[in-house]
Amino acid sequence: MQSADKPILESLNLFYHESEGSEREGSPTQCSGDVLCLFCQEQFNATVQKEDLLRHLAVNHKFVIGDVNLITDLKKYLTYWRQRFLEEDLTNFCSIISTTTSNKESKERYYLLCDVLAEDKTLREFLQKKKLEKVLAQQQKEREDETFSRTCLFCRDHFSGNRAEMFDHMTHGHGFSIGLPDNLVYTDEFLDNLQGKLDNLQCLYCERIFKDKTVLKEHMRKKQHKKINPKNRKYDKFYVINYLEMGRSWEMIQADPDDEPGTETETEDEESWEDWEEAGSQAVCLFCDFSSCMPHKLAAHMQELHDFDLKDVKLRLNLNFYQQIKLINFMRRQIYLGSCYGCGEKFTDKRVLVEHMHSQQHVDRFPEPSVWDQPQYFFPTYENDNLLCQLDDDEEDEVAGGRNQVIAEDLPSLNTILAQESVRKDILSGDIT
Repeated sequence: MQSADKPILESLNLFYHESEGSEREGSPTQCSGDVLCLFCQEQFNATVQKEDLLRHLAVNHKFVIGDVNLITDLKKYLTYWRQRFLEEDLTNFCSIISTTTSNKESKERYYLLCDVLAEDKTLREFLQKKKLEKVLAQQQKEREDETFSRTCLFCRDHFSGNRAEMFDHMTHGHGFSIGLPDNLVYTDEFLDNLQGKLDNLQCLYCERIFKDKTVLKEHMRKKQHKKINPKNRKYDKFYVINYLEMGRSWEMIQADPDDEPGTETETEDEESWEDWEEAGSQAVCLFCDFSSCMPHKLAAHMQELHDFDLKDVKLRLNLNFYQQIKLINFMRRQIYLGSCYGCGEKFTDKRVLVEHMHSQQHVDRFPEPSVWDQPQYFFPTYENDNLLCQLDDDEEDEVAGGRNQVIAEDLPSLNTILAQESVRKDILSGDIT
């Protein structure tokens, strides 16, 4: 292979000279994703028709590219080699593989182009570097972009300006983490992809299709499928880690042993304690039979499955601690009686009632305070309603608002023998027996 010693730096930049008016004979156009075959005039789209292109090369031209899945830009790769094959003989670059046909007499020769050739390896590394530079530039652009505006995938909260705030909200508010914002790229396309799956009632992890949104949410909660499918290779595009090293995916990089001893053990210990829950003190959802002794889990359940955020209601209605108790007891009573507190319509089936409240958006629609802010709702509908024990008692707000301040009474005057100073002195000195 005489060309292995030939300087190749100039050649590697050939496909970036798109502004030059003169092109060599047989060079493909640079205006789209289409690229010509290395040896004929048949044209393919290097992205959409990749398999057809490789099949055409193998069947029609007996030509095979090794580890083609590791080539970051197949179009520019083929553009480069098409030009090189016009300059020199194919055998200067390729290994020849002889195979025996079915009649065992004739042999077929295949040409293999792979990174064993120094020029091919350098080209692949060059394309990898260019791709990484492009990805990092796109990531920086997204960090500085202040036009971002999007609604959360799981609730009605809207975020604008900073993408990181939305990812942080989904992680801590809904238990859905797709990674740190600094590790993501092409985030708009990523979120569009996820939103499309949810709109099609498809689980993000197992990718099953469900009949309605409520069933899908309950499935993702119960099965702990609030995560993306790591085996779906389409997601690799959105993680910067997949562009760092040629031929190494995020799974290979994460499989590398940690440098610091004891890190893995400490992580496992933290994970083992993370989901620990104390038995008892289970609080039940306001709308269904779900229960948990962890306040944040119950709050996340009601927010995701029923679009009900108690903290948001508290802030919107400016409720103090005692008003929160009255409102919850009122809601419990109305649902127990089969009455929608948003419109007053009666139902005989609790499930039908909840579906009505969801569809009509009556979950957080309340009547005038004079209806529910009554002394009778100090008393719980259910004797063991532990949800009331999970409420935040904002004492500072109450004091600042002038509520429930205790004023000490004046002490009565001492009209007894203790009023005499001589008696008090004798008691203090211990002379009285």
